[in-house]
Amino acid sequence: MNPGPWIKHSQNVAEAAEIIAKHCGLNCDKAFVCGLLHDIGRRNGVTAVRHIIDGYDYAIAQGWDEIARVCLTHSFPVKDIEADIGKKDITAAQYAFIENFLHTVQYDDYDKLIILCDALADANGFCILEKRFVDTTRRYGIFPFSVDRWNRTYQYKAYFEQIIGKSIYTLLPDIEKCIYD
Repeated sequence: MNPGPWIKHSQNVAEAAEIIAKHCGLNCDKAFVCGLLHDIGRRNGVTAVRHIIDGYDYAIAQGWDEIARVCLTHSFPVKDIEADIGKKDITAAQYAFIENFLHTVQYDDYDKLIILCDALADANGFCILEKRFVDTTRRYGIFPFSVDRWNRTYQYKAYFEQIIGKSIYTLLPDIEKCIYD
């Protein structure tokens, strides 16, 4: 319905999630599907925060509760709707729903993994966090919570690296290409 680079990005997020999950003892299939569908709300068109709730609503309608959860959590390394960098192109009711959801949800390893992998992959492949942070900052600008979001994503990276016992960058094929792109 809405072709664009978000599709390849989602495929790359899925691959990164599967690879990291394998090394962490998580369910690789679940990690892959969560990564693949985390941005499914973008199927409705070019939107900002609305893609989060569109994805949630679509997944709930399909009976995919765990996917719906990741559709909502993936954009919030900091569990505060005001920490999102996108335009609030949602209704007041949707805003209240997301705000309440974030205040009540306890992130599990799949939430953390998809937040991390969303920052490790773009449409061209895998990339280091710094490159992705600069890319999104150039597109959306600096926001009050930008550094908090980056720091939380680094915490998730460190969390998974502690489980794995090495840098996640060593697991992702051709990640060094991002330096030259």
